[in-house]
Amino acid sequence: MSRADKAAAIAELSEKFKSSNAAVLTEYRGLTVKQITDLRNSLRGNATYAVVKNTLTELAAKDAGVTAFDGQLVGPSAIAFVEGDPVEAAKGLRDFAKANPLLVIKGGVLDGKALSAAEITKLADLESREVLLAKLAGAMNASLSKAVYLFAAPLSQAARTVDALRAKVETEGPVSGSAAPAVEETTTEAVEAEVETEAPAAEATDVAEGGDAS
Repeated sequence: MSRADKAAAIAELSEKFKSSNAAVLTEYRGLTVKQITDLRNSLRGNATYAVVKNTLTELAAKDAGVTAFDGQLVGPSAIAFVEGDPVEAAKGLRDFAKANPLLVIKGGVLDGKALSAAEITKLADLESREVLLAKLAGAMNASLSKAVYLFAAPLSQAARTVDALRAKVETEGPVSGSAAPAVEETTTEAVEAEVETEAPAAEATDVAEGGDAS
């Protein structure tokens, strides 16, 4: 590889480090070309799986400010550059490694933070972004539905009261003629009862302020 080709390869790898959400370093010793292709296909949409040269990758990582892979770039190396959901990419790598033990997950970097192989496995155990968003949307819908119910309940009760009064009027007929005085008497009695309830308190106040209230 010429010096120009090396410089171009380093620049390309450095840009991948900078533009990716995360990167996972693996060792693929013993995997066939078909298996590597299958892994690439399984990660498609979330990550790009690239076989890399260790020396060039060390230089590219240094240029990009990535230190997570220091001392780990030995043996046949390949990196999953994650452009999509890191959780889904981690799941894809974990599941493939379970089915193909020759794939070794060595470590990674997520948003500039170094991840161990164990931490990548824990990341794979998390729920995906889509699932979390769906749960959040469901919780929000439930809260909104509850709020709507609480606001609607008093209106529903008022509507039922109006309907009951309407039904009573339809059954007994409108208040008119001889029935009117009875209604007036009932209203007057209610007002007088309310006044009588408040009167003692008013009289007590008058006595306290002006002595004899008579």
